[in-house]
Amino acid sequence: MNKKKFVIANWKCNPQTSKEAQRLFSEAGENAANVKNLEVIICAPFAYIQNLKSNIQNLSVGAQDCFWEQKGPYTGEVSPSMLKDAGCEYVILGHSERRKDFGETDEIINKKIKAALAARLKPILCIGEKAEERERIKEAVAGQIKNCLAGAEQSQIKNIIIVYEPVWAISTTANSKDCPPEEAFSASLMIKKMLIDLYGKPIGEKIKIIYGGSVDSKDAASYVKEAKVDGVLVGAASLNANEFGKIIKSVAELNK
Repeated sequence: MNKKKFVIANWKCNPQTSKEAQRLFSEAGENAANVKNLEVIICAPFAYIQNLKSNIQNLSVGAQDCFWEQKGPYTGEVSPSMLKDAGCEYVILGHSERRKDFGETDEIINKKIKAALAARLKPILCIGEKAEERERIKEAVAGQIKNCLAGAEQSQIKNIIIVYEPVWAISTTANSKDCPPEEAFSASLMIKKMLIDLYGKPIGEKIKIIYGGSVDSKDAASYVKEAKVDGVLVGAASLNANEFGKIIKSVAELNK
């Protein structure tokens, strides 16, 4: 039996209208209609989540961030329990843009992960090295994994999806470069070994590892096939309905 794969869309601060969000969501649902062993997750801005969930078509819904408390005097924050009530199943945490632009540390991400798990959300944890850390990737990535997952309930760890997202390969990073599938494969193997060392083989092998970093329809299937990961996190390409449809179909094709 083929292992289930994931195609996750990160819309970031897009699109600009609810109407456009509904259109993108609907077209993604049509492209995911007849695929097997593939879960398509749309991580949308907070403002659109509830409306998208009410019109779900073969898709799961996620958020792009959450706060580390479930309620309280925290003006402007959105709690994990609110997201769960709105229909979310997943939440992206630790994205490199949150780390870089908003100063999020591993310790902050750790608090968010534990809060998300307590609300029965499945965290999509982004980890990855910067260009200057490339020669010491093991140290950089190991630190992120240990710090971000510290103290999380072992029984819930299997619900986390790990995204290997090398910061130097993201298109919005200055002087970005493509990450070859063989390099992504090496990193994913290293991450899997770390998880098994931390949590034991039964739990470590259940944790899904996917790739993120300027994924498009030309390379999505290559990453899944050659890097032997469990799926892809898609940024800009997920905002083009035709392009995102090609990605869904190319990954689904591998599982036939």
